[in-house]
Amino acid sequence: MSMVADNEKIHAGTAIPTGHSDGKDEFSSIRPFEDSEIPQVVDRLLADKQFLQILPAVFPGTPVEAIRQKARGCKTLLDFQLAFVYSLVKGIMAKASKGFDMDAKALDTKANYTFVSNHRDIVLDSALLDVLLVDNKFTTTCEIAIGDNLLKYPWIKDVVRLNKSFIVERDLPMRQLLLASKRLSDYMHYAISQKHDNIWIAQREGRAKDSNDRTQKSILQMMAMGGEGSVVDRLKALHIVPLAISYEYDPCDFLKAKEMQQRRDNPDFHKGPMDDVTSMRTGIFGYKGSVHYHCAPCIDGYLDTLDPKTSKGVLFETVAKHIDSEIHKNYRLYPNNFIALDELLGADHTGSYTDEDKAAFDSYLGAQLGKIDLPNKDEAFLRNRMLTMYANPAINCLAANGITA
Repeated sequence: MSMVADNEKIHAGTAIPTGHSDGKDEFSSIRPFEDSEIPQVVDRLLADKQFLQILPAVFPGTPVEAIRQKARGCKTLLDFQLAFVYSLVKGIMAKASKGFDMDAKALDTKANYTFVSNHRDIVLDSALLDVLLVDNKFTTTCEIAIGDNLLKYPWIKDVVRLNKSFIVERDLPMRQLLLASKRLSDYMHYAISQKHDNIWIAQREGRAKDSNDRTQKSILQMMAMGGEGSVVDRLKALHIVPLAISYEYDPCDFLKAKEMQQRRDNPDFHKGPMDDVTSMRTGIFGYKGSVHYHCAPCIDGYLDTLDPKTSKGVLFETVAKHIDSEIHKNYRLYPNNFIALDELLGADHTGSYTDEDKAAFDSYLGAQLGKIDLPNKDEAFLRNRMLTMYANPAINCLAANGITA
């Protein structure tokens, strides 16, 4: 891809504001950086000793000054993504996957949407979506909802905000949490209606460790705190698109299984300060096989069919179930999913895989289990948990399409 040519095409398709028209910046603590802030943030990053230690691994052989000049040449956050993130993600996936693609036929590439997806990978869910939006000729990438629990160091916060991320504040006292949720919702509505950007947000807080993907009502409740009109009007204003993300292999499967045993054996177990960092690194660089993104139709039309007199609780539950159904039925299933389903439930989907597929998957599971370092390692439990991770997408997809597993 020619970065200059595609950059010009993207910029021609949308107006990207550089500030707030009313002169106020009520979102300054959570929003992505403004375009005008890029130079000072770049200088701050390139003066950070921790960040400088990581740079050679990310951009081997590239002098710091060359990175500074390239970054300072970026006039917008979209320029920054195209100059650095696009090629970085492509390079990672060239080494760690068979390829990745997206079916976006149900969408208008000139419109803006809030993508609500199942959550497979801490970093790549949104990073791959950005690349795929560019490759599918959308007018811009997306702003990314990221929990502040992942921002362990100041430089990480700077990097993600340069990459069009906005911050979801967590672990606050109830009153502050409500205020933070309202500000978050207001910002999302602002990003869609005023900045004309896309948004990505996971359907739940944290990844579904067992891949049994379900939308949390609280996510929808938060979304409806901003905007105007009825609950339906507020959800429609965000133009929600259910997005199904399908991995052939989840490189973090063994880490998730390990955490499940730790929680089983110790109800008071809490992840260590570096556990999320380990998951991020493993998820980014671990082998994924094939990865597929599938965009369901925007739910605006579906929302118009709902009874406006429905109580809020029932409404949120109904919309969450619709999003789940759209995600489930649009999974791309791989032989691994059917093999796991058959091993777990004693079902028979042997028409969906070969003996070679089964031998390869069994070998893969054995290798992943070998990576788990626990003093009281429960092999049977861990294998069952990993099989469940691969079986659940098949169970849910078959159910959503009216097929008995």
